[in-house]
Amino acid sequence: MTISPLAGKPAPKEMLIDLARLEREYFECRPNIDDPEQRVAFGTSGHRGSPFRGSFTRSHILAITQAICDYRCIKGTGGPLYMGKDTHALSRPAQCTALEVLAANEVQTVIQQADGVTPTPVISHAILVHNRSRTEHFADGIVITPSHNPPEDGGFKYNPTHGGPADTDVTQWVENRANELLRSGNTGVKRLGFEAALSADTTHQDDFVAPYVKDLRNVVDMEAIRAADLKLAVDPLGGAAVHYWEPINTVYKLDIAVVNPKVDPTFSFMTVDHDGKIRMDCSSLYAMARLVGLKDRYRVAFANDPDSDRHGIVTPSAGLMNPNHYLAVAIGYLLAHRPHWPSQAAIGKTLVSSSMIDRVVHKLGRRLLEVPVGFKWFVPGLFDGSCGFGGEESAGASFLRYDGSVWTTDKDGPIMDLLAAEITARTGKDPGEHYHALTAEFGTAYYTRIDAAATPQQKSRLEKLSPEAVKESELAGEPITAKLTRAPGNNAPIGGLKITTASGWFAARPSGTENIYKIYAESFKDEAHLDSIVGEAQAMVDNALGRSTPLHGI
Repeated sequence: MTISPLAGKPAPKEMLIDLARLEREYFECRPNIDDPEQRVAFGTSGHRGSPFRGSFTRSHILAITQAICDYRCIKGTGGPLYMGKDTHALSRPAQCTALEVLAANEVQTVIQQADGVTPTPVISHAILVHNRSRTEHFADGIVITPSHNPPEDGGFKYNPTHGGPADTDVTQWVENRANELLRSGNTGVKRLGFEAALSADTTHQDDFVAPYVKDLRNVVDMEAIRAADLKLAVDPLGGAAVHYWEPINTVYKLDIAVVNPKVDPTFSFMTVDHDGKIRMDCSSLYAMARLVGLKDRYRVAFANDPDSDRHGIVTPSAGLMNPNHYLAVAIGYLLAHRPHWPSQAAIGKTLVSSSMIDRVVHKLGRRLLEVPVGFKWFVPGLFDGSCGFGGEESAGASFLRYDGSVWTTDKDGPIMDLLAAEITARTGKDPGEHYHALTAEFGTAYYTRIDAAATPQQKSRLEKLSPEAVKESELAGEPITAKLTRAPGNNAPIGGLKITTASGWFAARPSGTENIYKIYAESFKDEAHLDSIVGEAQAMVDNALGRSTPLHGI
């Protein structure tokens, strides 16, 4: 892939967004509903966009929030709605807009006191704690975040009463209703002025920090971390977890150094990502350059993205760990150190995650749950305890409490950070050293992801491919063992294709937001074998689609 000359370097001043212009555009821009790019569109993580592209404006948030209120009425959701926001510049104005609609619809809404920010997993945790043992008045939630996206972006996602990301039946309903409202000029939106909404009897300002922090001892061995007296560090990357680490230190008598306590909506402290953009991606070596530079000063260091649903783990032995590598280590450790988890609890992975996970799970005699891309697929299992762990190759994961009951049904970056400290404390080896041991046992995994251009029509064809469309019987010199268009774990359509052999695989799926398709590939032989898989994967997809387009690595 082409690497920007700015990658890994401090963001230059001329790259920083104009906050005043961004907020002005949020309030003044009127989306063109006839332009598909400016309509409400829920992807795997809610609606995202920017006022600069006409795709994230006050009009959008008014419509989406009213649609959520309408959905709650249909479903009879009568409990509180927990609403959190991250530190992106647009998150505060979007929360103000949403509150105006929620108050007008008389929804009991709980927000962090003193205009504070809240990680995604904390909202999931709050929903689940409220709903535990209830038979009525269930809670749900909204999280306002575009995740690790650039500073000019905004995001808005809905978590129903199960506490996790809404499934497509919900998001499609909300999306359709919101676009209907937009098309009518939002005349169907109920709304109060902000000051009236903030002071309404239905608006409650509470503290989300203490309940989450105090409950951590029931999911991570905080005492083992304290007793080991490890030298630990965290970089919140200017995100919503920034105000959680000192309370964690205080409650558990730890000394986790917060090496970057800054909160700045321009994210001026970031080093530039691979493509020359500011992006708070805690799995990117370039975005994490500053923390990686400190790797030899701490036993374990970690980071999270702005809404803290992703994790990045840095160790002296490995530097920034590949998310796939850490997932494999975390799963192996948890299965050996959580004796009260149900013996039949599955281990969940997305089908584009490393097969190293398969090997670890198989060795330990546990059941693997391989699902399509999207954390929503883990929600039912995490909710009822039938899935002990759910993880994505994009560095998002969560797992059960010690007693085998649900912790969160959304990705939880802080517990994955603290688990890295627990692993080091209880075994004397950091996660990087543990992964090295896995490669000695199972072999080295060579993994990549590639992008290829595709028209909307070609993406649609790829999404609907049948296994029979692939005529080949071999991949990179090995017999094909499976041609999958449905996930083995739950038989859900994967929206693409996965081909496997004894020592490698690839998966191809269209992007939901760009005119590209993605090829994920892995080999347990060597780089040359991986290159062969990638080349033949493109040819197979091209043959099935009846086209030819060059690949571009990322």
